Amino acid sequence: MSAGNPAFKDHFSTVAADYAAARPEYPQALFSWIATIAPARGQVWEAGCGSGQASRDLAAHFDAVFATDPSAAQIAQASGPSNVTFAVEPGERCGLPDASVDAICVAQALHWFDRETFFAECERVLRPGGVLVAWGYQDIVVPPALAAANAGFQDAIRDYWPPERALVDEAYAGFRWPFDPVDAPDFTLEADWSLARLLGYFSSYSATKRYRESHGLDPVAARADGFAAAWGEAAATQRLHWPLFVHARRKPVG
Repeated sequence: MSAGNPAFKDHFSTVAADYAAARPEYPQALFSWIATIAPARGQVWEAGCGSGQASRDLAAHFDAVFATDPSAAQIAQASGPSNVTFAVEPGERCGLPDASVDAICVAQALHWFDRETFFAECERVLRPGGVLVAWGYQDIVVPPALAAANAGFQDAIRDYWPPERALVDEAYAGFRWPFDPVDAPDFTLEADWSLARLLGYFSSYSATKRYRESHGLDPVAARADGFAAAWGEAAATQRLHWPLFVHARRKPVG
């Protein structure tokens, strides 16, 4: 698949700026752990990198990060330190040489891939002993005071999620993974956000985009007052949580 191929399901190009600004930050412990299970800390390929959120964290642990996404709009929003190279490429086919990376990472994106083709590319690109680590997060968990407002919003957009969203809800259960499994510890994904940041996050949803296209109305703006009333002090932040799941596999050495 590629951005020029009709098979590429581009749910994020038109909300690329929102996506870059509003997504939660992954726990630093996750990246430290990936570095410890990789056979070396040379090069890592991040497939489906979006705006480079995980790329920047990987750059602190690996000598070089090759970060790819099929969306040119997402890559246009991407930034990172000098050891990160961004490229507009699909996850199913990248420009890396055979057996050239110590790790392959996919953050909240594997459900969009043609997995059989991507896993074959992992076989090609990974060095012997290299690791594939894919993770994602499920529906946001809000404080009790926000539960009713959040439930109303989530119910309104529920039918507008692409079918691949169900794979996230299932935490990628049932995938036919390549290689041998590596046990992953539990990680916590949480953040203290302002109301504006939360509403920006909701605006970055693919379901929100599809709702706007269908109705000509913004479901986030329509419910902003309800969230504000439940939020309390306007300047306050709230602690938010996301269930985080991680899958890791290791390519055999021999």
